Amino acid sequence: MKKINFLLFCFILLTISSVAQNEIQIKPLNATLEFDGKVSETAWKLCQQFPMTMHFPVYNSAPSEKSEVYITFDENYLWVGAILYYENVTNVVSSSKKRDEESENSDAFGILLDSYNDNENALGFFTMPSGLKIDYAVSNDGQGGGPGPGPGGSKNYTWNSYWDVKTVTTEDAWHVEMRIPFSSLRFQSVNDITRMGLIINRNVSHNNEIDTYPAIDTKYGRDANTRPSLSQTIVFEHIQPRNPVYISPYILGGTTRSYELNEAGDTYIKNDDPEFTGGLDVKYNLNNNLTLDFTVNTDFAQVEADDEQVNLTRYSLFFPEKRLFFQERNGIFAYELGGPQELFYSRNIGIAQGEPVTIYGGARLVGRLGKWDVGFLDMNTAEFNGTPAENFGVARLRKQVINESSYIGAILTSRIDFDGNYNVAYGLDGIFKITDVDYLNVKLAQSQDKSIDAELLSLDPTFFSIELQRRADEGFLYEGKYAYWGKNFDPKSGFIFLNNIHEVRGSLGYGWFPGEKSSIFNYSLEGDFELTKRMEDGKIERMEIAPQFKMDLKSGYGLFLSYGYIQEGVLHDFHLPDDIIIEAGDYSFWGFRSHFNTPRTKKVVASFGIDGGGFYDGKQFSANFEPEFNVSSSLQLSAFYQLDKVKFSNTNQQFTNNLARLKATYMLNTKLSMSALLQYNELENILITNYRLRYNPRDGNDFYLVLNDLRFVDKTDLSPEPPAYLNRTIVLKYTHTFRL
Repeated sequence: MKKINFLLFCFILLTISSVAQNEIQIKPLNATLEFDGKVSETAWKLCQQFPMTMHFPVYNSAPSEKSEVYITFDENYLWVGAILYYENVTNVVSSSKKRDEESENSDAFGILLDSYNDNENALGFFTMPSGLKIDYAVSNDGQGGGPGPGPGGSKNYTWNSYWDVKTVTTEDAWHVEMRIPFSSLRFQSVNDITRMGLIINRNVSHNNEIDTYPAIDTKYGRDANTRPSLSQTIVFEHIQPRNPVYISPYILGGTTRSYELNEAGDTYIKNDDPEFTGGLDVKYNLNNNLTLDFTVNTDFAQVEADDEQVNLTRYSLFFPEKRLFFQERNGIFAYELGGPQELFYSRNIGIAQGEPVTIYGGARLVGRLGKWDVGFLDMNTAEFNGTPAENFGVARLRKQVINESSYIGAILTSRIDFDGNYNVAYGLDGIFKITDVDYLNVKLAQSQDKSIDAELLSLDPTFFSIELQRRADEGFLYEGKYAYWGKNFDPKSGFIFLNNIHEVRGSLGYGWFPGEKSSIFNYSLEGDFELTKRMEDGKIERMEIAPQFKMDLKSGYGLFLSYGYIQEGVLHDFHLPDDIIIEAGDYSFWGFRSHFNTPRTKKVVASFGIDGGGFYDGKQFSANFEPEFNVSSSLQLSAFYQLDKVKFSNTNQQFTNNLARLKATYMLNTKLSMSALLQYNELENILITNYRLRYNPRDGNDFYLVLNDLRFVDKTDLSPEPPAYLNRTIVLKYTHTFRL
């Protein structure tokens, strides 16, 4: 017995020792650093150094360029220093000065901090040689993103924090100094010990290369270098952040002139709507775990316009959230139902019928209590165009269980108007890591509405799903999901396409990484299957079986091909653009999809897409082209063009639509930028112009000038003759943040 106890004791010691060896103790700063962007002081050499390894294009190879990366801390700041060497410094590429620039056509350096060490969420702090700031929040373990500081579904670039960065370019390197206040990080200490996850990334643009610390295998996917679950645990002792109060009042002045047809429809009536208002946002860090935000008369005048879309389906279009107040640690409120569908969709707040609605104010609390991630939000909106004033609420809890990447959680949402109507939704969910790449995801939710008599124990107001997923790009690939949508499941605070259905989705395939000598980075063959059946009549709503081929080259070129068999079951007639009617019935056809992209590390970047084949009882052809021109670090140009052609030979009905966007961004420096967005939609016969000037002298202080214009393009056959423009807005907004 004593021998068994001794062996058990030794095993525990070895386990503790192994854990300790996998953690890196960050040394405190023992001298003063001059924050000038140049990593030259002797004190840097005494800090913890982190060796970089190539992540892409050849995993675990020696980097093509040398890097020296140091991390330390003092009473107030986390300090990051880097010397990023070049054999030929003329190879340094710096393509932007704009904050949160998503271009990969630049050298870049930064870190991701999993500040709660929860293996699910992280904060990114990046820069380029120009010294711009790129900060973003990562959720869902980085699933859906791209390499380096580029765009991705799991990365929230509208999240901004308070921190500083300076850069200097010398004869053989560019230097980086970052100074991140601990008051800008939410973290949890136990016995005065704080553990965080760390990932370091460096982009070497001229070699289309990404280097990381720690070494991260590309078999986990091209987004693996931003996955918190693959981070290195670092340890701090005795860090005690201050908990400042940020008070951010704003003033706004402007006017809108619009023209609308009168009731008789024979003349346009001019309407002027001048506005002078103000509001207030308050951010208070209750402690180093919890942040409380208050907002009064919330305004989002500076938010960029939504991209125009053409709807060729019988379902609602989804538009992403761009408003800053709803962005910080927004991943905690996520409760995905499939695709873009969510139990809570923040764009329901303050937007109705495509128009902004006055938000009187609200509060939000996010952070951690013990082992629980906590999120709470409550907002009140004004009456708008017959819609009564409303209150929106959401509460979210999540807790780590079993292992470092498994969670259980609960959510509650509410939408109550001041006419006495209400809708509530609630759910439980769990995500369980089975192996290093296999995950099980389970969800159970219900909704209750005043207008619907649904029993609590009934399946009618219920949603249920179970999903098994492999998060890898190499070897055997699979994903399987079953979902049940009850006929009365309708969360009004969320976003869903339809209910009263069964849904089965699956994919099966294999992925290859040819190796160091091949020009191919990876490729895969997969078969995708989707089946949605209506419970109302037991018939197919939609089914698709599609083989797929994907390939990425080490040079940056990418290719996607798919050719599938599709069945559509239309229960009720629905309208397409140009008054084309798709009649109720069952349809089957074959469809083709493709996408091709050039390397994003070049000055000129382009992507192409072609879709075609059957379309109900007709034919469809769609093509899109999206070029980007990284002219210099001060000027960027981009465009988007989409052509849609639909033809029905039986009825001789057809339509053609051209959709185009042009965008230009000029950056005088890292504080002043100007952008212009021009959008043309042929079906709507409209031209939309959005111009924004932003001056950001320091974090929290912003001046915006915004001009919006909406007009008809072709007035030839319009009667009565419309004015020069339908709507024009000019807005000046200034926000000033006081830190107490």
